[in-house]
Amino acid sequence: MSLAPRALTSIAVAATALAALAACSDPASGPAMPPTAGAATAWPSPTTRLDGVTLTIWAAQNSNTMPKQVTDAFTQATGAKVEVVTIPDPYEQGVQTKVATGDKPDLAFWQPTASMLTALNARANLQPLDGAPWISSLSPELRDITGLLGKTRYAALVTSPAVEGVYYNKEVFAANGVEQTPKNFDELVELARTLKGKGVTPFFEMAGDKWATQWWVQVQLADAARDGLWERVNTGKETFEDKTILDAIKKYRALIDEGLFNADIKTAKFEDQGEALLSGKAAMAVQVNSFFGQLQAKADTATLDKKIGFFPISPSGNVGTFIPDQSNALVAFRTGDAKRETAARQLLAYWMGPGYAGFAADRKTVSLRADVPTPDGVPQALADVHASLGQAVGSMQALAVANPDLYLNLADMITGSLTPEQVAAATQKQFAQLAKAAGATGF
Repeated sequence: MSLAPRALTSIAVAATALAALAACSDPASGPAMPPTAGAATAWPSPTTRLDGVTLTIWAAQNSNTMPKQVTDAFTQATGAKVEVVTIPDPYEQGVQTKVATGDKPDLAFWQPTASMLTALNARANLQPLDGAPWISSLSPELRDITGLLGKTRYAALVTSPAVEGVYYNKEVFAANGVEQTPKNFDELVELARTLKGKGVTPFFEMAGDKWATQWWVQVQLADAARDGLWERVNTGKETFEDKTILDAIKKYRALIDEGLFNADIKTAKFEDQGEALLSGKAAMAVQVNSFFGQLQAKADTATLDKKIGFFPISPSGNVGTFIPDQSNALVAFRTGDAKRETAARQLLAYWMGPGYAGFAADRKTVSLRADVPTPDGVPQALADVHASLGQAVGSMQALAVANPDLYLNLADMITGSLTPEQVAAATQKQFAQLAKAAGATGF
C-alpha cells in the first residue's frame, strides 16, 4: 500500500535524482526547454476527438484507482485511450529515477510543491499549465495555494490538499465531559492531561511506520511558518538547530515522556492508529487526510460522522498546516510528441472541466470548484479539513526548498537512539546538502 504522507516525506532521494539536481544546478531558475513545436500552451476543447491517441498516467499505489471514472468518461467523449501505470513505492524516488533516464509518461500524479517540482526539474521536463481554463472556477483560496514554481503553473490540483491537524473520537470526548475542542496547542495539552487522569489514552502515535511523527513538530511551527520561518531556513538565516524548531522537537519528546501517548508508540503502525481512534482506544491523533482515507475503508459515512471529528491546531489557535501530496495533483510531461502533449492538456481540461462533477461524486471528495457542489456522502470531518485550508499555512514540504528526513530522525528519537538536539543536527545537515544540490543560496 502506498501512503501519501510517507511518499511525500521520502525525500532522501536516490543518488541518481540528486545527481540530476546537482547537474542542472538550479532547475527552478535555469532556462526552460522550449515548447514542442505546435504544442504551445493553447488549451483544446475538452471533448475534441482524439481517436488513435493513447495517453499514459503514472500513479502510486494509493492513487492508481483515482482516475478510472474520469478517464473512462474521457475515452467515451474523445475516443482516446488512457493507461494508468502503477509505479511501486517509494513512488517519488521511482518517478525521479525513471525521468532521469529519459523515461516519461504523458501525465503523472505528483506532489505539487515548489521543492518537489524542482526535484522533477519542472522547467525542462514538464509542460507549463498557465492559462488553464478551470483555474478561475476554483475556490479563490485554492487557485494559487500550490502547483506553482516561481510564477509558472506546472501542476493541476484535482483533490483537496492534505492538512495536518487533530482527528478525535467524538464519543470519547462526550463520555469524558469534553464539550468543545481545544482552541490552541496549550489547551490541547491540558485536555490530554485531563483525559489521562481519567484513564484515557490521549494521543496515538505510530512510530513503527515513522512517517507521521513529523506532524507533531510541524503543527507547533504553524505560527512561525506564517511569520517566515521556512524562508529564513531556506536562506540559511535560521536552522533546525535554532530555538524555534528545536523547541518544537523538545516539546514533542516531553509530551511522550509525560505518558500522553499510547504505550506501544515505538512499534505501533498506521493501521493500529486508525483502529485505535475508531474504536475509542485513544482519544486523538495528529494526522493528515490519508489517515481519514483509512477510516473510510473501515466504516461508512454515517459511522464516521457519528464518531470522528477534526480540528486544526497551532500554538496561537486553530490554524491548520497544509501539505499537498502526490494524490492531490497531476503534472503533464514534455514528451516531444506534440499531439500527445496537447492531448494531455486536453485530459486535464476535461478532468477539471466537464468531467469534474462526475469525478468528485465517484471519489466522494470535496469539490474544489466553486460552481460544483460537494457530492453527498463526503464525511463531515473531511469537509472540516477542507474548510480549514482558507486559513492554513504551508508545511515544511510546501515551503522549504528541500525536505529532509525529519520523520526518520524523530522516529529514532522516540526509540531512544537520538536526542532532540541530535535530531535537529542530523536534519539540518541533510537539509543543507539537499538545498545546495537544488541550487539554493546560502549553502
